[in-house]
Parts: sequence; structure tokens; C-alpha cells
Amino acid sequence: MDPRKWTDEAAIARWDASATREAMEAHGRDGDFAKRHLANPALLRMLGPVSGLRVLDAGSGDGYLSRMLAARGARVVGLEPAGAMVAFAREREESDPLGVEYVQGDLARTPVPGGPFDAVVCSMVLMAVPDWRPAMAACARALRPGGLFVFGIVHPAFEGLAGSWRRHGEYRQDRYLEEYVVHGPAAPDFHRPLSAYLNEVAALGLRLREVAEPGLDPDAARGAVAADPGVGAYVRMPNFLFVAAEVP
Repeated sequence: MDPRKWTDEAAIARWDASATREAMEAHGRDGDFAKRHLANPALLRMLGPVSGLRVLDAGSGDGYLSRMLAARGARVVGLEPAGAMVAFAREREESDPLGVEYVQGDLARTPVPGGPFDAVVCSMVLMAVPDWRPAMAACARALRPGGLFVFGIVHPAFEGLAGSWRRHGEYRQDRYLEEYVVHGPAAPDFHRPLSAYLNEVAALGLRLREVAEPGLDPDAARGAVAADPGVGAYVRMPNFLFVAAEVP
């Protein structure tokens, strides 16, 4: 399907319909294997100490990252369009309060309460948004001068990394420069070259601080590879890409 035929509303509806209680319960504390071992350490390191800071979790999903940041002393607003995920996150907040405020809304279209923020984190969101540029611009607008924007995406050079590794024992890619739909088990992602994201950071007037492409610790991979040989690819190639940029 042509990615230009997707709307934000259609993508949100797909994510909302796929958000099962079972999956959210399984990953609600600190995410799945890849997030625990690759995404979370990179995001938390790039954000640095957050105690006392106002942080926007842009695309907060089931709320696990918002809760991790709040447990580290941040004052967190989580913004998420999928109603099922917001309901789950609010339920967790009610049963174990950490002071997180969850707002349901589309990042590019919903006024965010509580700003300006000291930091905005946008983890595994932008590659799932058809109209992603307004979403990134909203993140930049939500920041105070000197504020930090950290985002993570599935690495556009290595999408489907584990599956390719299982099938071929290596990674294969043959149309990196195109824009296309990446069909997933829950909802689609949208492939764009890395340059699209970095050039947009520059166009928004943000100052690039760091780009990270973490690999999986071999010790963490050792046990997981027996259950899923594709995990071995994460030791040698980056599954995720993380960018930190700041408002001048």
C-alpha cells in the first residue's frame, strides 16, 4: 500500500484495536526484551538525570516509560492517542500513583498541558506516524529554551532485522531510499531514510547533541538466542536509532 494513503487516524485506530490487555500486562513494567536491553538504557542515558524536571512522554503507549521517568523523580505528562493504552496507563497510575498525568490525543493536534517542558522523549513513535513532521514539530514546540528532545525509532537501515537474520543468517535490504509501508503484527510502520529525520531536526532549528545505535550485550543475547535465533542479529547490528537534540 502507498504510504501516502495512510492517515494518522487510520494508524491510530489500528494501534488502538491491537492493544490487547495481555500484551500490556506483559510489557507494562519496563517494555519487551528489546526495550529493556536496548531502548531503555539508551533513552535514560541520553536524557540524563530527570529528578525535578518536567518531561513530556510523547506517544506514551501503555505508560511504562512515563512510569520509569516518574520513579526517577520527573514530573511527567504522557500523551497518547490510542484510547485502550491510555485507559491501561491511567489504571496503573490509579493503583500505584507516581504523579503521571495521561492525556489522550494526537501529538500533532492536541494542546499539551503542563509545558514548556525541560525534556521531551518520543520513543518508537515517529516511524509509526504517517504525518510525522507535524508530530516532531510539536515535540520541539513543547520545549523550553535549552530543553532536550530525545527520540528513538526502529533503525531505518535495519528494519525487520531479526526476521531477516532468521531466514538468511544475515540482513538484507534492497530499497532503502524509497518510502514504503512496513507491515507489522499490530500496526504498520513507515520506512523513511535516516536523512529525513536528521534533516527535519535541523529544519526545526534544533542542535544535534548525539546519535546512538546501541548493540545488544552478548551476555544478554546468550539466553535469548536459544528461544529466538533472530536476537543474535542485535549483537552485530543496531535494531534502534536514538537522537538527542536541544533547543538553542
